[in-house]
Amino acid sequence: MNSNFDLPTAPRRRTRPPKRKTRITIYLDDEVLDEFRSRAERTGTGYQTLINAALRLRLAAGEALPAAA
Repeated sequence: MNSNFDLPTAPRRRTRPPKRKTRITIYLDDEVLDEFRSRAERTGTGYQTLINAALRLRLAAGEALPAAA
């Protein structure tokens, strides 16, 4: 083992950023998913990012959610 290891020149590991998202499984209608994928392709944004933004807008509007079908 090398006893001349220079700690100041050793690369530092980055600390993990705080967790901001959670992986889930969700079932969406095919038509809804197709529309988000189409919009994502047109805008160059990920479809999951667009779904997240749509949900945020709906929550910010404070609209009542429809009853479960």
